[in-house]
Amino acid sequence: MRERRVIGAELLEQARQRGRIVFEILPGDIVTSLATETAQRLGIQLLEGPLEKPAHPVTDGNTALRRGLYRRGAKWVAPARGASKAAKRFGKIAIVGAGGVGANIAHLAANHDIADDITLIDIAPGMAEAVALDLNHAGGITRTRSKVTGSADLAQVAGASVVLVTAGRARSPGMTRADLINVNKRIIHSIGEVLKVQVPNAIVIVITNPLDEMTVEMLRVTGFPRERVLGMAGTLDSSRFRVSLAKAAGVATADVEAIALGSHGDEMVPVTSQAKIKGRPLNELLSQQQIDDCVQDAITGGGQVVALKKSGSATIAPAHSSVELLDHMRGAKTGPVPVSVMLNGEYGLDHVVLGVPANIVLSGLLGVEQLPLTDNELQLLGIAAENIRQRLSLN
Repeated sequence: MRERRVIGAELLEQARQRGRIVFEILPGDIVTSLATETAQRLGIQLLEGPLEKPAHPVTDGNTALRRGLYRRGAKWVAPARGASKAAKRFGKIAIVGAGGVGANIAHLAANHDIADDITLIDIAPGMAEAVALDLNHAGGITRTRSKVTGSADLAQVAGASVVLVTAGRARSPGMTRADLINVNKRIIHSIGEVLKVQVPNAIVIVITNPLDEMTVEMLRVTGFPRERVLGMAGTLDSSRFRVSLAKAAGVATADVEAIALGSHGDEMVPVTSQAKIKGRPLNELLSQQQIDDCVQDAITGGGQVVALKKSGSATIAPAHSSVELLDHMRGAKTGPVPVSVMLNGEYGLDHVVLGVPANIVLSGLLGVEQLPLTDNELQLLGIAAENIRQRLSLN
């Protein structure tokens, strides 16, 4: 006879970390009230079982071997990644800064129809309003349900469950992200003072450079817990790393699984030990020189865009990376995603913001995923952490 289970909040949090959006409750199971609240918070459905399990097709050994060999071949194409049918819509999201990144985030968010209200805010008179009007005009073609509004008044963030902060000075050729600390720190502080009054329960996603340092400053000024102040960096860095690897191997980016951690800048740590191309380790398809070149390409990717533009920095890829985080929060995508968070012992580091793989939900950070990194990769993470501390005088 099956032993009765007590379903608590911890079981549901573990299930969400594994990417599950449905939890089966079997006859005799006891579900605590806290577990019910946790399920609602995490977007997990509690369904009475036993649920009908799909029959597993039986495949003979020869067919299985043939399929495995084909997957390793050059003609194999990775299947498209589908979105979860359980994805939720935000009520209101706010974007502070209607420049290239902010406008592109609003455009993508409206096209993906992820929120009822998308509010753009910019201190430049008419700028946010113009972008909002332009996007609303496109709605007659896209048929999105999202309504976009624009304002120069930062108080219009009120009511937003998520605030994305892109406002700040962009890099010029020859500048590093660290060169922006002093000027953008003042901007982050002025925005944070308003956020802690107008949206005390919101999730804040920092995009302003230097990103890890500005995420620290946003935590300082708002006093919000680490679960509700995140930095968008690892998603962008990982994307650049995957693109470089795919180009070097002559495959589609869908064939590449790779992640970049650490600081969003020169101390970035593209994780070569965990990267795969068509399910195979990098050194089976690329030389060490090619791998090193791909790492360097990912680290300098943003600077390459700045050098070509002469004025301003990347806007499209950062916007896509920001929406990637929103999709994970609302359950459209599951599993860990690289994001900058304040570390609390993870990877042996404390009291510093770094990009790490994390599970995020509607309430923000659920937990950090601990990857089995090499000693060298862990050392590089430690160097990145120490440099951030020094730049912000955290030692």
